[in-house]
Amino acid sequence: MTAAPRPERRAPLQGALVQHRDAGSVDANLQATEDAVAEAAAGGARLVVLAELHTGPYFCQTEDAATFDRAEPIPGPSTRRLGEIARRHGVVLVGSLFERRAPGLYHNTAVVLESDGRLVGTYRKMHIPDDPGYYEKFYFTPGDTGFRPIDTSVGRLGVLVCWDQWYPEAARIMALSGAEVLIYPTAIGWDPEDTPDERERQREAWITVQRGHAVANGLPLVACNRTGHERDPSGASAGAHFWGSSFVAGPQGEFLARAGEQAPEVLAFTLDIARVDTVRRMWPFLRDRRIDAYDPILKRYIDPES
Repeated sequence: MTAAPRPERRAPLQGALVQHRDAGSVDANLQATEDAVAEAAAGGARLVVLAELHTGPYFCQTEDAATFDRAEPIPGPSTRRLGEIARRHGVVLVGSLFERRAPGLYHNTAVVLESDGRLVGTYRKMHIPDDPGYYEKFYFTPGDTGFRPIDTSVGRLGVLVCWDQWYPEAARIMALSGAEVLIYPTAIGWDPEDTPDERERQREAWITVQRGHAVANGLPLVACNRTGHERDPSGASAGAHFWGSSFVAGPQGEFLARAGEQAPEVLAFTLDIARVDTVRRMWPFLRDRRIDAYDPILKRYIDPES
């Protein structure tokens, strides 16, 4: 009997993430994005990931109806500019925009541009926070795209956004739907009035939960955050200090690349997508799932007395 041929092993994927600091205007931020993408592409990147809402400040620190004027349709001006950047530098580009879908209907939306400039997919943020300094429910309607990976020339991308990072269900569904890497554009930081101990607990929790998603699903993961201090336009708080710390983890949660906390950075990384199959053979978590016993997960709360 002739042995079945081995599947061709995929070459490692070269990529980069752009840890972002607000440059003060849409034009300035898009120019900073192009400069960073050019640097990444010169280093061999074929996939570049940008931070959440990277064309401006993180405006959700306060509720202001005039801020809706920042939103734009998708496709729209920023999408076209990002497509031009992707085409010029020959990269698949993952961005994040404030989408105006219709009058009174807005989303926090990730966009994926192919290396020829085409918009090949979008993801509307599903989990919307409402915390001090993160008043996103005022601005964003919860997404309706579901958790569907986006096919590109570099692979099938499981794109989620920021607050989605805390929900294992989102990562799991992306994995079950064939995602080859989990990607999270992010805007998260400290309240400057928090104690140093509290700041470190929050940052480490953010890192740990995402490494857990990588491990539980046997997938590499890219988390791209903002950095720098942004003032609260209302003056009601001390503003937000985004903690940077962008990172890339492998399918066993191992760190593949880590950025610093304080400065913008173009962080290069290499993903061995073929290793996913090896890891999942050793740790067959998807095989051993008890899908016959998981119905209670669809409940908001399970009464222990019921």
